[in-house]
Amino acid sequence: MADTKGKLAPSDFVHLHNHTHHSVLDGLQKVPKMVDRVKELGMESVAITDHGTLSGAIEFYKAANGVGIRPIIGMETYVAARKHTDKDAAKDKARYHLILLAMNNIGYENLMRLSTIANLEGFYHKPRIDHDLLEKYNEGLIVLSGCIGGEVGENLRYDQDDKAEEVAAWYKSIFGDRYYLELQDHGHMWDEQDRLNKKLLKLAKKLDIPAVVTSDAHYLLHEDQEAHEVLLCIQTGSFLSEENRMSLTSTDLYVSDPQDIIDRWKDHPELITNTKQIADRCEISIKLGDILIPKFPLPKENISEEDYLYELVYNGLVERYSPDKKTGEMTVAACKKVLPEAILDRAKYELDTIMKMGFPGYFLIVQDFIVWGKKQGIVFGPGRGSAAGSIVAYALRITELDPLEYDLLFERFLNPDRISMPDIDIDIQDSRRDEVIDYCVEKYGQNQVANIVTFGKMAARNAIRDVAR
Repeated sequence: MADTKGKLAPSDFVHLHNHTHHSVLDGLQKVPKMVDRVKELGMESVAITDHGTLSGAIEFYKAANGVGIRPIIGMETYVAARKHTDKDAAKDKARYHLILLAMNNIGYENLMRLSTIANLEGFYHKPRIDHDLLEKYNEGLIVLSGCIGGEVGENLRYDQDDKAEEVAAWYKSIFGDRYYLELQDHGHMWDEQDRLNKKLLKLAKKLDIPAVVTSDAHYLLHEDQEAHEVLLCIQTGSFLSEENRMSLTSTDLYVSDPQDIIDRWKDHPELITNTKQIADRCEISIKLGDILIPKFPLPKENISEEDYLYELVYNGLVERYSPDKKTGEMTVAACKKVLPEAILDRAKYELDTIMKMGFPGYFLIVQDFIVWGKKQGIVFGPGRGSAAGSIVAYALRITELDPLEYDLLFERFLNPDRISMPDIDIDIQDSRRDEVIDYCVEKYGQNQVANIVTFGKMAARNAIRDVAR
């Protein structure tokens, strides 16, 4: 092909293979700095493809949109050698890398499904999927054949060209024009990759499959390579001085300047423009900030969540503050007659705030599983954090601390001037926590209950300790 140097702009290239610190002990770059660097280099889109996880997807989506970069949410998944449920030590340690990119919201949903199945059902050393799952959940996904450890790449690397062709043809049959062969550019420092790239170009022409070039970035700048080597040593428990340790110094794995990529691949401009073509096909919209909680099943007809919460709260207040007056289930009006004015004023203020903010269902859900758990003999903490300042939580037996006695402020828990979900810290007996979760799953459904995650980061103290070690 003719020399096209100068005809392609940085915006014509898109980095489609990038690892962030969510690729634990492998990716070094932070999401905000990555999208800032991409914008600085004149690109308009970028993808995130962490190893076997989508944990960085929302952080990336927000950060990219925040600087005017189109976010492409993806994942470098692991494809099992056989079925994703096969876990034979002699046969199933082998796995192949594959890049999945969400083309639209359906693709994003399928990407989440595949990630969930890989981690919950297919985990064996790594979270894995298989061909059957790819075929079932292929809609809305764009696929790159992956690195030298991909299914196509590994067969070509070991001169099993017929097998590589068979695999590529299968992917094309499933994904059609959404399947691309992936060549990788590491500054052309690695002979093995150069040899593979030549084979991939021939295969792309033979099977009429479009190809792209990627850089497989694990860190942001070239000068970060040494720090990345230290990170790999922490991952593998090795020392920098070891000759045979895992090392990636033979390859440049940083976010390359697009002009350098364009210059090196000037004879194959389609490898550049195809990356832009993929980016242009990817358009997802994630709705953020909605309050998504299940509907609480009310115990009787013709009663609202608001009215039922009033009943529970005022009866609970009678039990807490006037137990001698409790003679069975009372109406709200009857409860008010036997409660001190200070209690009524505080309860009215809190309930008005809860109703105004739209959270009656949340309190019904939380009190329900706590009351159920306590009846089963499961030990709950007396209350921790800002929720201990709520007389409503005290009346519902969510907490066991009287906020009036200790002069605790409700506004630290819920503030009508700052609309956000209530955050009730609940300590549950660790040996029986699963029983409470199972109760919620049975009551609201598997798709309405989820655990949350805390991401550990290597802050300064941990980083110094691990590097020194």
